[in-house]
Amino acid sequence: MDRTGPGRLILILAGGLLAAAAPSALPIRAARWLAPDERLAALSRQPVECARPPAAGPEQALFDIGRTAFRTPVLLGGQAARAGLNCASCHANGRRNSAFLFPGLSGAAGTADVTSSLMSSHRGNGTFDPKPIPDLAVPVKVSRDPADPALRRFMHGLIVEEFDGAEPPPLILDGLGVYVRASRAEGCDTAGTEPVRLAAALSDIREAIGAAQVALAQGDRPAARLMISGARAMLGTIDERFTLPGMATERERLRTADAGLLAVRQGMDGGTADAAQQLNHWLKQMPGWSAPLLRAEQRSLYDRRRLAEALR
Repeated sequence: MDRTGPGRLILILAGGLLAAAAPSALPIRAARWLAPDERLAALSRQPVECARPPAAGPEQALFDIGRTAFRTPVLLGGQAARAGLNCASCHANGRRNSAFLFPGLSGAAGTADVTSSLMSSHRGNGTFDPKPIPDLAVPVKVSRDPADPALRRFMHGLIVEEFDGAEPPPLILDGLGVYVRASRAEGCDTAGTEPVRLAAALSDIREAIGAAQVALAQGDRPAARLMISGARAMLGTIDERFTLPGMATERERLRTADAGLLAVRQGMDGGTADAAQQLNHWLKQMPGWSAPLLRAEQRSLYDRRRLAEALR
């Protein structure tokens, strides 16, 4: 995060630059691809997540890696990454975002054209044919048998071809497979929703840093880099919720936290930093800057009433 002038903030989102919304624009970027009459509901509540992590063992760590990658814009490429889209933009909490309405990609709300030339130079077919976004808790087409490579091939094609993304590290594909297979309707309140809360976003950031540490332990720096980018993107979405008068101190805390992660990533890229030690230090500092944010949550756009006013 950085300042470019009075009242203007640039968010480092997934390693790219996202100019903060002008006063006349919507305060939360995701609102721009939501049906106008459903924005408030979609930004204040989300479907219950049906993915449950394995109890223990290597797959538990892979679950965290996959879950973070699922929420990371840098996983995708081209126009999707520039817009800030991630897998969860269409599949909120691994479910279905019925309010998703992206110009040129959606027909009715909750639909997307997976062969759109807007997003893909590989699969664009020149025909506008949006389809309903599926709920990942309800398997339909692709086998989820761990012994069947179909799901891995499908996800690879989605990232590299459907969204023009870079070749994902194998650890990322492994993690995505574990996460998607763990999303099951059995025993899940598939009709339920849960509030969008700061505590959950902070928990996701800790999970992303933990996933980066796992990737580093396995010698996979590209995967670790993506996990750090995911954590930084999450910091950016929190920052959007604090874009209100009188919240400069809270936003400065977020900038400082983001700068710490940027330094870790730059050190990794330069091959000079002890990234694992730096991430441990960053996590130890996290309670110091996150606790004041939690105390200020009701003054931010996590508060439904304030969010409604901002969206108007």
